[in-house]
Amino acid sequence: MNKLKTPYYLIDEAAILKNMKKIEHIYLETDVRFVLALKCFSVWQVFDLMKKYMNGTTSSSLFEAKLGYEKFGKDTQIFSTAYSDRDIAELKKIADKVIFNSVAQFEKYREVLRSDSAKKGISLGIRINPHISNSPFDLADPARKYSRLGVSSIKELTPLVGRVDGAMFHYNCENESFESFSKSLDFISDKYGKFLQKVRWVSLGGGISWSKDGYPIKKFCDKLKAFGEKFCVGVYLEPGEAAIAGAGELVCSVLDIVKNVKKTAIVDASVEPHMLDMLIYRQNAKINEPAGQHEYIIGGRSCLAGDVFGTYKLKRELSVGSVVRFADAAGYTMVKKNWFNGLQMPSIVIKRLNGKVEVVREYDYKDFINS
Repeated sequence: MNKLKTPYYLIDEAAILKNMKKIEHIYLETDVRFVLALKCFSVWQVFDLMKKYMNGTTSSSLFEAKLGYEKFGKDTQIFSTAYSDRDIAELKKIADKVIFNSVAQFEKYREVLRSDSAKKGISLGIRINPHISNSPFDLADPARKYSRLGVSSIKELTPLVGRVDGAMFHYNCENESFESFSKSLDFISDKYGKFLQKVRWVSLGGGISWSKDGYPIKKFCDKLKAFGEKFCVGVYLEPGEAAIAGAGELVCSVLDIVKNVKKTAIVDASVEPHMLDMLIYRQNAKINEPAGQHEYIIGGRSCLAGDVFGTYKLKRELSVGSVVRFADAAGYTMVKKNWFNGLQMPSIVIKRLNGKVEVVREYDYKDFINS
């Protein structure tokens, strides 16, 4: 590990396996299917491990769907806010479930997806906006005011009864509360019960922190099982971060330490190109360091004044060359990384179950030019 050049993303298969075992337990207790949300995590070099426990992938675009089909296999699902003719022409050959955001798009493409030239058995679904959500961020709130995500009127759903196979409700974001999840599911059951009785499957989306330590898994299983049995439907969950929680780090090195009242350690990575969500949602990156009395602002090496990972009190003093590890860096990082400032893009490194460390992707000047 000490020979690896920073910066790099480190993915630990042992940590992924811990989450996969929870998936296995929930599946055996409830028969709920899990599909990996590729918008969060698309490192296909660990898919051989994950597909032993998960039922497929869910995508937000044609390219993600193709990645899921080619590298993961099994159940290839896709939801898009809007499809183009070109999307549908390719999706009809590879998709198992296509979920529409509007009645108009369902009507436009349903015959194409069920034609003789399409993959046999494609199942069509509709996304529903239940007008409730659990999101600490307006930016990520699918039920925000004037939301474009999902059919918002029960009246619009009426003509689809008996014509769509499934329904999707994606209304959670970083929801750590089982009580909130349970209350919301009861609301959906009551409000959309008549519609749900006429479909074959229901996706409850992602954003549920069931893999977090201390989450009441038994209550979660009981709730999911009761919901599926009540409506005689197959139930899907679409975990992104929950599937890879605690499995990734962004490892970087201190290049310099400057002082303007407070000490700032400048590392060879950057927030905007390498952990963009921290900047978007104005959060500090988590750090894998023992706490102590030595206070540092840790900043990135870009020209952006606000390129700051956070302020931390560490047990050790930092110096040039010190290695710093930011935690929970697997989700919404590598899928969003960019070439801002032309900074060196972190390599992708995997620590396999057998302890072997494998560099699966490196980037150089040619990648920057070609981008």
